[in-house]
Amino acid sequence: MTTVERDRAAGTGAAEIMPFGGWERSTLVTGSGDQAVLFRFPAPDDPAPGTLRLLTMSLYGAALGLTAVGVGVRAMFAVLGGAAFWYVPVLAFFGLLSVALAVGSFLSIHRPALPWLLLLAATAPLTVDVLIAALY
Repeated sequence: MTTVERDRAAGTGAAEIMPFGGWERSTLVTGSGDQAVLFRFPAPDDPAPGTLRLLTMSLYGAALGLTAVGVGVRAMFAVLGGAAFWYVPVLAFFGLLSVALAVGSFLSIHRPALPWLLLLAATAPLTVDVLIAALY
């Protein structure tokens, strides 16, 4: 065994420090695939996702994040200028919805199409945020 390889039978010890007994030892996961669970943290014996897939998803997530920062800066100036009472909660709701969908895409990275659908779905609430911030 080289330093890069690790004994797959050995546990990581996460079950002792994580709430609910650890997430990597799920009884819902069956055999070679995880057909029963859509969203989960990768287990120690999961294969690594492809480099191109991870890079593309990360760049897409970074673009979503930078767009959200732009919306936040615009919203800050609007609030300092005296925005309506509904402005910040609506922006926060759509922003958090977009973040939740992006997080779900990374938690489902081993699925074939679900991460891409979730990243595309995360674009919609962020687009609403951009439109509200730009048109207010």
